Amino acid sequence: MQAGSYYFVIVGHHDNPIFEAEYNPPAKTTTSTDAKKDDYRHLNQFIAHAALDLIDEQMWISNNMYLKIVDKFNEWFVSAFVTAGKMRLVMLHDVKNEDGIKNFFQDIYELYIKHSMNAFYEFNTTISSPGFEKKGQVLARRYLTG
Repeated sequence: MQAGSYYFVIVGHHDNPIFEAEYNPPAKTTTSTDAKKDDYRHLNQFIAHAALDLIDEQMWISNNMYLKIVDKFNEWFVSAFVTAGKMRLVMLHDVKNEDGIKNFFQDIYELYIKHSMNAFYEFNTTISSPGFEKKGQVLARRYLTG
């Protein structure tokens, strides 16, 4: 498994971010300033949002939920997974890791289903659960960053 940088976002029906996280391997975590991190975060959001039209096109062509790599922007690859409820899981990554990303998408989708079945969660709203975030980090460590 190659360790790379990953940005993950769940996009709702109104193109709104439901959940987002960055996963970096321990060796790649740098002591950069918060302003620089914020710039990269905005760039990642822009790349993910720009890929939504391509994802929407692909989801009608393919019968698979996992759409693989749907776009490339500079060094970033954009992989996508569309849920049965048409929520879009988008991953930006700088290394090819198809099996790891596919497994991550499947497990995070299962986690999302469990979270959305919670009676206190309002569908298509931001997920602010620390438990969801922690489990996402565990899955990222298992499948993405090693």
